[in-house]
Amino acid sequence: MISSISSSLSSLDAFGAKMDVTANNVANVESEGFKKSRADLAEGPNGAVEVEISRVDSPGSLVYEEDSDGQMVEKELSNVDLTEEIPQTIIAQRGYEANLKLIATRDDMLGSVLDILG
Repeated sequence: MISSISSSLSSLDAFGAKMDVTANNVANVESEGFKKSRADLAEGPNGAVEVEISRVDSPGSLVYEEDSDGQMVEKELSNVDLTEEIPQTIIAQRGYEANLKLIATRDDMLGSVLDILG
């Protein structure tokens, strides 16, 4: 039972990290030249969940703006797409909630066992 609790705790950490990465991407959606990151979850040893964070180097949209001298300057915008990021927040939230529920259920079961034995 202890290993299943540690698995749920590592999952909570992993989904928290996934949410942090997504939040950083959303916060920088308007930042010029920002490159988004991606958090992929993978199974680790003993049923733990590990997070692999990687940077996505795909180019952002190009726009032309007039600078202070009246010259047209090409600028690269962020490569963050909100239609990809918002579903990732939902996935992370649901995973986090599910693991919290597992821990609460294990706590209730352990309390019931102690009540029966005590």
